[in-house]
Amino acid sequence: MKKALFVFAMALLLVGCNRKKEVKLIPAENFNTEVEGKKVSLYTLHNGFLTMQVTNYGGRVVALWMPDNRGSFEDIVLGYDHIDKYLNNSGERYLGAVVGRCANRISHGSFKLDSIEYQLPMNDGENTLHGGLIGADKRVWDVTSVNDSVIEMHTVFADGEDGFPGNLDVTMSYKLTHDNQFEIRYAATTDAPTLCNFSHHSFFNLKGEGNGTILDRSPA
Repeated sequence: MKKALFVFAMALLLVGCNRKKEVKLIPAENFNTEVEGKKVSLYTLHNGFLTMQVTNYGGRVVALWMPDNRGSFEDIVLGYDHIDKYLNNSGERYLGAVVGRCANRISHGSFKLDSIEYQLPMNDGENTLHGGLIGADKRVWDVTSVNDSVIEMHTVFADGEDGFPGNLDVTMSYKLTHDNQFEIRYAATTDAPTLCNFSHHSFFNLKGEGNGTILDRSPA
């Protein structure tokens, strides 16, 4: 009898281990709000293989689901499941966001362009990090188009905003391609010489969010 119970328990354990994990979408209503009079929403993209959820608040990638070699899905980017956790965040400010108008650090928050020296607000000790106090990550981007696998967003950085010269008109798109790439494109125009260097700031865990450290991850 004990042997039969042991075999039954092992069978249940094996069934549990082989059970495929399916995509679990974050409810869109978790992100429905307004920031400074502009509507914030959550958008879901998919290409039949990958599924990504994006909010126009900071152009953040909130979730990116992909299957492993057994067809079990995991969310491989770190993100929050509610807009409030981004708006009232005491942790990593740039989680999943687009950063700019100048990604990375500007030493002492100053630079010279065409013999004119510009002083920026310093938000990282003696440096200006990822665009300054407002940056690309704390604004609501306008969604200009969206379909199953592509979302395009737009914003304008005003002349003098965060200390940078020139009005900077920026369009950004996220695309899940037919060959399962996550593609990001930026395009910008300006009416004066300025700095422009955008980047993306997702944190990835190929084991899946919440599945422990990546330090013991071995190649598949």
